[in-house]
Amino acid sequence: MAAITSPGRSRAGSDLIHLLIVSAIAALLGIYLICTSVLITEDGTFFINRARIFAADPMYVIKAHPPGYPILIFSVHWLAGLFSDGGSLQSWIYSAQATTLLCRLLSLISLYFIGKSLVGPVRSFWGLLILIMLPYPAEFGSDVIREWPHILFLSTGLLLLFSACRSGKWWMFAAAGMTAGLGHIVRPECAQIVIYGLLWLSIRPFLRRSGVGGGKAACLALALVMGFAIPASMYMKARGGVLPTRLQQFIDRCRSSEANGPEESRFGDMDYSICAASAVSGDVLDACGTLAGRLAENLVYVFFPALMVGLYCHFRRWRRILVTERFHICALFFLYVVMMLLLYIKFGYISRRHCMPMVVFTVFYIPVGLEMIARWLSGKNRANGECLRQARRRWFLILMAIGLCVCVGKLTRISPMRGDKRGYIEAANWLRCNTSEGDVIALRDLRIAFYAEREGLTYGRNIPLKAKYVVEILDENQQQPDFGRAVEEKAWMWVGDKEANKRVVIYEFL
Repeated sequence: MAAITSPGRSRAGSDLIHLLIVSAIAALLGIYLICTSVLITEDGTFFINRARIFAADPMYVIKAHPPGYPILIFSVHWLAGLFSDGGSLQSWIYSAQATTLLCRLLSLISLYFIGKSLVGPVRSFWGLLILIMLPYPAEFGSDVIREWPHILFLSTGLLLLFSACRSGKWWMFAAAGMTAGLGHIVRPECAQIVIYGLLWLSIRPFLRRSGVGGGKAACLALALVMGFAIPASMYMKARGGVLPTRLQQFIDRCRSSEANGPEESRFGDMDYSICAASAVSGDVLDACGTLAGRLAENLVYVFFPALMVGLYCHFRRWRRILVTERFHICALFFLYVVMMLLLYIKFGYISRRHCMPMVVFTVFYIPVGLEMIARWLSGKNRANGECLRQARRRWFLILMAIGLCVCVGKLTRISPMRGDKRGYIEAANWLRCNTSEGDVIALRDLRIAFYAEREGLTYGRNIPLKAKYVVEILDENQQQPDFGRAVEEKAWMWVGDKEANKRVVIYEFL
């Protein structure tokens, strides 16, 4: 009996050790980044404000924006308030950062088992070790943004979908759909879990010895969709809409382009078609280059070649893709490529945050790529097989150490988070101490008003009439702008280091 149960216990113990190691490193790094952070992201002020008003007006929060992340922040802040005074602004900021870090730590569990099913436990461990040390994903895991909460629901739903596809049990498909529905309230992209499941179920009946007929596939698809619909439909009913805001904007822009295209062109129909096709081709090429650059930045460039090699090694055989979990990873990567290209073509940008899921769910193939590179570097003409294995292992560890050292070096350069904007905090402190609570501040970055706990209004050319103070970012020798009203300079401070030659200047309207 011991001989039978020992391997299982050994594997479970190994998984636990792997998870404890990566979780401990990620937690220590995350706490360090939180404690040393100077300023949260601009989006963070939006999410914290939503969380603060959730208790008083939940329907407003639900209708205005996906409320999942603000609700999580509110919940963590409420729990923290049971043990300490939770009324201060800093308590809300720490609660929001702790929420993100907690989601990152929990997502490591599902990501580890996803990687284990794809490439094995050892490679999954190395992949997660790389992931937690990557500077930008680490920074996102201690900031007030919803990337890691989104990853938590997406990875959990994907792991449940893996198990559902292996077992063929309807309740597993329903659980995967329900997780996707809950994640949809955090970010609408979590609905992609349903798309992957439906694609797999539509292909499976046509494969030989699949064990899934058309009738069973239809029942499993129904369970998947119904599981998603339980939480998602309630949210859609509350907000009064079905399509996500960004997707609706994309559809409206496409309709507008079709309506105003050839009619407003001064070219003939043939010339217009040629010009349009040329423009789209150029946009696609620019989008592909930008996407590759953002992926390389997330991987600090050094791990990018290994990822490409690893993906090629595991996805070059289509038969294995269709009958294994690789199908879902391939579908995820392809869908994100399409979404990123459309985002760039229609809205003109791709950020590191947007393409982070592509890195998170393919990071397990970096050790595969490093193994292949180590094999090439160690050569093939050694007589002793043990020596060859040792040489490959040595090269693998050398390449891994180089990559991790680059990550550590990059982390030291970008931490503390937004340390180059310490002047924003100084300006906020001045405003909090020298203005009344009812004063309105006009500024270009709302974070200054957020930290000052004053009402802030952004402005372009015209200053809002009810603003009593205006905050401007100026070069060192730049003259006072013309605000159209008489002002008096009250204070100024450097944005960051003096070498940056940027000042935060506070003016009062007379």
